[in-house]
Amino acid sequence: MSSSAELATFTGWAATAPKAPLERLSYDPGPLGAEEVEVAVEYCGICHSDQSMIDNEWGNARYPFIPGHEVVGRIVRLGEQVRGLELGQRVGIGWYKGSCMHCGSCMEGSHQLCRSVKPTIVGSHGGFADRLRAHWAWAVPLPAGLDPALVGPLFCAGSTVFSPLLEFDIKPTDRVGVVGIGGLGHLALRFLNAWGCEVTAFTSSLNKQDEAKRLGAHKVATSTDSAAMKAIAGSLDFLLVTASADLDWIALLGTLRGKGRLHFVGIVPSAIPVHVFNLIPQQKSLSGSPVGSPSSMASMLEFCARHQILPQVEHFPMSQVNAAIDHLRSGKARYRVVLDASR
Repeated sequence: MSSSAELATFTGWAATAPKAPLERLSYDPGPLGAEEVEVAVEYCGICHSDQSMIDNEWGNARYPFIPGHEVVGRIVRLGEQVRGLELGQRVGIGWYKGSCMHCGSCMEGSHQLCRSVKPTIVGSHGGFADRLRAHWAWAVPLPAGLDPALVGPLFCAGSTVFSPLLEFDIKPTDRVGVVGIGGLGHLALRFLNAWGCEVTAFTSSLNKQDEAKRLGAHKVATSTDSAAMKAIAGSLDFLLVTASADLDWIALLGTLRGKGRLHFVGIVPSAIPVHVFNLIPQQKSLSGSPVGSPSSMASMLEFCARHQILPQVEHFPMSQVNAAIDHLRSGKARYRVVLDASR
């Protein structure tokens, strides 16, 4: 089943070498798969993971490729075996755009842990383009009441910080800390405040105190202040690390109470030097997680619609994608950048 909007080639902005400006690229997507949807891109967020892939920081970039994995758009074509979606329906696609749908992880609803999961921009072309295809299960419908111009970053940053709330059964009575107030952290503060938790934001500078409280923090602590860290020692149930910097992990572990968890969603550059005696006596845990499953993304979107939680974004035309990436590189983005495909 398809619409009349079929295109022979897709066109987007491609990375051709590390740190090089993106260039226009057209490619043949081939036949539409039986379980695929084709989406006309309306908006696409720019994530730090796009920058990392453009610069080949992780060593897995294959040039040329089109970045972009926070996609919002309307379905214009449906494969013959697609279920539950309709032409014209607005959906979002995040870091992954497919999985095997038959392994144990997929069958238990943890599609993001599938060993054959298909990243949107690793070895593939993403959403800085006019069209994008994905398996129908990974094209998550937008509920009414969410502004499509703002919602894109929820499909990566939002899903990444929301999924642990479900995975680890975070309760409204829990005291939760968030390390880092950026693209992920600003959403984590909003989510946790609406969840009902007492929220503490950890920053490297107290000049972010007012901003952190505006975003939902009840308390703000300077992670480099030893006195401040001692004052909250043993008080938190859960500590979510969204930062991508090396910090004093022993001091941060010390803020946790018995059975507390230090959980990573930010990609810190170095190994974490933690001795088991920092974990065993009070049964503390150290863990990490990727983005959520399609089901958890749908739950997140319903939660956002109910509480009107949306990312704080800055808009650029898709035609000015290189200026938008430079803005992200400069560290000036507050807090996410979204490309408008119509401009």
